[in-house]
Formats: sequence, structure tokens, C-alpha cells
Amino acid sequence: MDGMERCSANHAPLTPITFLERSAAVYADRISLVYGHLRYTWRDTLQRCTRLASVLVRLGIARGDVVAALAPNVPAMYELHFAVPMAGAVLCTLNIRHNAAMVSTLLTHSEAKIIIVDYQFLHVVKGAIKVMFERREKKAPLVVIIQEFGQGRPSDSIDPDHLEFESLLATGEVDFKIRRPRDEWDPISLNYTSGTTSRPKGVIYSHRGAYLNTLSTVLLNDMSPLPVYLWTVPMFHCNGWCFTWGVAAQGGTNICQRTVTAKEIFANISRHNVTHMGGAPTVLNMIINAPIIEQKPLPGKVTVMTGGAPPPSHVLCKMRAMGFFVVHTYGLTETYGAATVCSWRPEWDSLHEDKQAKLNSRQGLQHVGMEEMDIKNPITMKSVPADGKTMGEVMFRGNTVMNGYLKDLKATREAFSGGWFRSGDLGVRHPNGYIELKDRSKDIIISGGENISSIEVESVLFSHPSILEAAVVGRPDDHWGETPCAFVKLKDGRSASEEEIIKFCREHLSHYMAPRCVVFKDLPKTSTGKTQKFILKEEARAMGSLPKRISKL
Repeated sequence: MDGMERCSANHAPLTPITFLERSAAVYADRISLVYGHLRYTWRDTLQRCTRLASVLVRLGIARGDVVAALAPNVPAMYELHFAVPMAGAVLCTLNIRHNAAMVSTLLTHSEAKIIIVDYQFLHVVKGAIKVMFERREKKAPLVVIIQEFGQGRPSDSIDPDHLEFESLLATGEVDFKIRRPRDEWDPISLNYTSGTTSRPKGVIYSHRGAYLNTLSTVLLNDMSPLPVYLWTVPMFHCNGWCFTWGVAAQGGTNICQRTVTAKEIFANISRHNVTHMGGAPTVLNMIINAPIIEQKPLPGKVTVMTGGAPPPSHVLCKMRAMGFFVVHTYGLTETYGAATVCSWRPEWDSLHEDKQAKLNSRQGLQHVGMEEMDIKNPITMKSVPADGKTMGEVMFRGNTVMNGYLKDLKATREAFSGGWFRSGDLGVRHPNGYIELKDRSKDIIISGGENISSIEVESVLFSHPSILEAAVVGRPDDHWGETPCAFVKLKDGRSASEEEIIKFCREHLSHYMAPRCVVFKDLPKTSTGKTQKFILKEEARAMGSLPKRISKL
């Protein structure tokens, strides 16, 4: 078409860096971040991030280099989400539950030049570097330590081989020329998968994908300007589900907290008039089961985004009763966090609360930033019928799907086979178009030729008045192949026997779906609240087949 031209005036690479720059201009004197008694404005945050970017460049960071971080939700962790890309580098946030061996593996795989570590986890990094030296790695990353100043903890002496975060930042240049991406598909971050099933893979995010998913996340959470966001989602997980950049996009206030407890959550909501927060279903479960003495009335509407695992309808119902508005999303590390949202429909308002919770527990449809989502037969690649029964694999296609896996072309090609990103999750599509997860393809229980959804069984277990947490896996069975085995943790002060729980499930499920055995224990989890089912599967396999008289229940 005549008159069309692509130039710098109409084609600037998309990048979340612009969110910070805009808020520093529009909301310069508004509080950007709160941590204990510490307060920063958006002007402060832009200046600190700019200084930090200049320091990283002075330390030798070039475009495309990786800067790793191992820290909880503290101010420095937030600032790194802007400072590292402003230096032209790639931010790699590591799971604070990793041990030294895993951290060493990820530092080697990512080739991180610098690791910025909170004092609380310095021993892990020291152990990781020791492992790297023992393996005769070429070079270990430079270590920068985040000290806990002003929080009632005296500063430790700094190892002469390490640098201190605040001291370095003070030497930075406030007029540093920000290194913007040359191409919006350039990497902005590297996120390792949670490792619930195997060795974590490095997922590459682009500036473009981060920008688009951030705006989508802001929209689906109805985050209007000047929100107050409580950090209960780990910033190291999918870059805080993109809220690290999203709060900046809306000029909001970040309420940081080092640890996540129900007491702290209620206290911060009350103290700071929190409007938004997020968390896996385990965090929601923590909230609804908090002792009455720790609970506080909500000062106003608090929107809670949940995801990471399918939330039981029972939990959603209790959250709603407490006054929280829950936005249920679904996604993966490979989709920058949220990829779908169970958008609330006005006609649901007149339904019974149990029915509302059940509908809201579905995963919904793709959000506005994801082009396509479908449930397909993974072999034929044909869409399954929208009958709420036929299972297929959840697949995505769009700009908010990862660039690929770092140094793993084989895994990338497998994930993108057929022109779609294959999630590995199994689900159904209902007549209204909304999808509902049934299980991970690896977690489906096949008993006597029947497919059993562990999610469906877990949902019933969560509704038992004595059960706090539950996970269901397959246990070997000489007759049926495998049968459901429930691992449960009871609420404090409550009791329930194995027979009682099995009977309860049989009253609410088809008999073949009910657990045949119950194990009482604390459930192993990732830092994002996902139960590590591969550990429970190993335990169930080691238990062997049930005696025949029990197996025939």
C-alpha cells in the first residue's frame, strides 16, 4: 500500500524497560516499593536501576551475558528485573530452595558471569562455587552479596573476594545510557522450570513476550493505575508471573516480604491497603486455614491471582467467603506464567456458591496476549470435541510462548512439534469453550483400563474437613495395574483415619476412582507450591501392590 514505511518512528522494539521509565515520569514521587521501614519512590527506583545497570557494565557485562540472582522477595530482587535488561544482559533468577549442587549445575549451564545473592543464601552459592572448582570449571561467577541493612540485622563482614550490593550501587552512574534491545526478540530473562518431574530446563523469555504478557496479566487482573501489590508470588518464578514489570506499568506500590506466612499476609493487607496479590493454591489454602487470631478484616477488595496448580473448588469457595476476589489463571514457565484465564461471567452471579466455585476452578480460555489455545489429540493434532469428556493435550501458539530451551534444540523441537507448544497437560473442553485440566500426561492413573484424574480425586480430598493438603498418585496393583494412593496432611488439631477418608471419597466419587490407601505425611513441594509428585510416585512404587483383599475394595 502506498505511503507505508517501517522506520524508527513506528517500529521501536517492545521492552518492559519502558514501564519503569514512564512511571518514573508520571508517578515520580509516589511510593514504588515498601520493605519494612524502607521506602522508595518511582524516581528512586529508576535511578537505582540505572546506577545498577552501569555497575554491571563496568564489571564487564556485555550484551547477552547472563546475570544470575538467588534471593527472596526483597527490593534488590525487584530492581534486578529492570537493571539487568537495562545493561543489555539476561536475568536468570534461581529458585531459593535449590541446593548447592543444583545451583552449580544451573550456573554452569547458564554461563552466568555474575550471581547476586541474598545473605541468607550465601552458603548455598559458596557451596555451588566449591562444586564448580571441584569439577574444574573454567571460571566461577563473580559474587555480589545483598546485605540486610536497616532491618534489625547487623551487617556481616564481606568476604574480600565478594562485592556488596548497596556499596556497588552507590558507585553507579545515574546518567548511564540504557542499553535497549536491538531486537524485541532478544532474550530478557532465563527461567529454569521448577523441576517437578526431571532436571530443570532453561526457558528463554524475549523482551517482546515479557512486554505483551505483562500487559495481559495487568488486564486480566483488573489492575487499574496505582495498585498496591503484595509479593506472595516468588519473583524468581516466571519473573513473579510478570508482575515485577506489571506493577511498574501501572505506577503501583510493591509490598515486599521476605517470608510468606498467613500472619504476614493479613498484617500487610491491613497495614498497606493491599489491592492485589497472587499465589499458588497452597498459599490460598494457607490463608483460609489461618488461625482466627491471625486473620484481619480486608480493608477493601483484594484481587488474588492463582495458578501453578488447579485450585480445588472448596478452596475457591472459602476465599470468596472471606472477601477475596480470585482470578484463576493457568500457564507454564514456557508461557511466561499465565496463558489462560477463567473469566467470570455475569450469569454465574445467580448460581449457588458451590456451582460458582466449580466453574471458577476451570482454566478458561487464552488471555488477550495469547493468539491460540486448543486441546488436541497429540498424535493426530485434531481438536477434541467440546463435550467436557474427551481428553487431549493442552497446546498454545502465540507471542507469549518462549523462544525455546537454552542449549537444548532437541527438547525445543519436541515442545514445538506440529507447530504448537505442547504443554504436557491433559484436559477437556466444555461446551462453553472453557477448558478444564484433568492431569499431567505423566500423572494420569490408569486403573483396569480406566483413566483416573488425580486432580479430580484431590479436589474431593480437599473438601474433607480434616485435610489440609492432598496429592494422589498411582500405586502398583497386581490386578488393576495401578490404583489411586492418597498422600495427605491433616489440619492442626484434626484427626481422620485411613478408613474414614477412603469412605468419604467413595461417597463422592465413582468407587474405582477412590483411593485404596492413604499415607499421612508432609508433602514435598517446590518453592512455588507445586507438590513434587515424582517423589511420591517413587514412594508409592516402593510400597508395592496392595494385599488382594484391600485391592478389591
